[in-house]
Amino acid sequence: MRSLIAGCGGYLPERVVRNDQLAAEFGIETSDAWITERTGIRQRHIAAPGETASSMGAAAALQALERAGIPAAAVDCVIVATATPDSAFPATAVRVQAAIGAGPGFAFDLAAACTGFIYALGAADALIRTGQARCALVIGAETYSRILDWTDRGTCVLFGDGAGAVVLTAGEGAGDATDRGILSTHMHSDGRFADILHIEGGAGSTGGTGLLRMAGREVFRHAVSKLAAVVDQALTANGLAQSDIRWLVPHQANLRIIDAMGRKLGLPKDRVVVTVDRHANTSAASIPLALADASARGLIERGDLVVMEAIGGGLTWGATLARF
Repeated sequence: MRSLIAGCGGYLPERVVRNDQLAAEFGIETSDAWITERTGIRQRHIAAPGETASSMGAAAALQALERAGIPAAAVDCVIVATATPDSAFPATAVRVQAAIGAGPGFAFDLAAACTGFIYALGAADALIRTGQARCALVIGAETYSRILDWTDRGTCVLFGDGAGAVVLTAGEGAGDATDRGILSTHMHSDGRFADILHIEGGAGSTGGTGLLRMAGREVFRHAVSKLAAVVDQALTANGLAQSDIRWLVPHQANLRIIDAMGRKLGLPKDRVVVTVDRHANTSAASIPLALADASARGLIERGDLVVMEAIGGGLTWGATLARF
């Protein structure tokens, strides 16, 4: 049994905030040149007051289903990767399930920060391979604008809001790396580094601001080495080489990290999907949004081998290999 990627969708809030607007609107001491040079980000989307992870996730899911030509009633599993859920409970995923009219089944949230979509893909793939689901929606949805300290230019300029979704369906194949679908997902975490990227406090905490805190240099120091290692792990597990990769769809955190990964994999820039300049870092939503963008532009063709990778708070990191 193999999990086939049947369709991709995305949703971005209407409001766009450019780098040069941040200083004027939020009183941040920064500039377009400072942000662009260090991150590659030029703008981000900010959720409207009534928009939530579930409403954006539902919109992205419906687009993915439409592109896949699959009715919502066929969906028996909904997984939402998010660090900014609508509420502590019920899960954001059950709200999406209800909003789109998904069929009988189950829904749950998954928290792995920026690596959340990779973890969610791995979970959905395992559920399909073991026969517990036949059609799964895997969604990354985030409203980071609501957990940012808008006085901290080291973090608030980096993030944006949005949602992306992928439809997975069960299919059969030869069981090797020539098959279409998800070949394998490889997940890691190291809790010793939990405090270098975290949210202060939460529903079960006795205190804290509820705002995001990040030691940017420390996160950057871990990023490329851990991402390169997990991509190599995925290739080795499937008997593939870097030269077999057609597309890199990375977590959109920082253009320097993205460029470094492209070089390590020997990929030209036109084989790396980049949306960080337009979306900023949308955490768990960044990879599915990039997939939806690439899909809409007709970049990824049938049979292409795609590697997706991410690193986030936890620290968590992982990679998925898939053939479209």
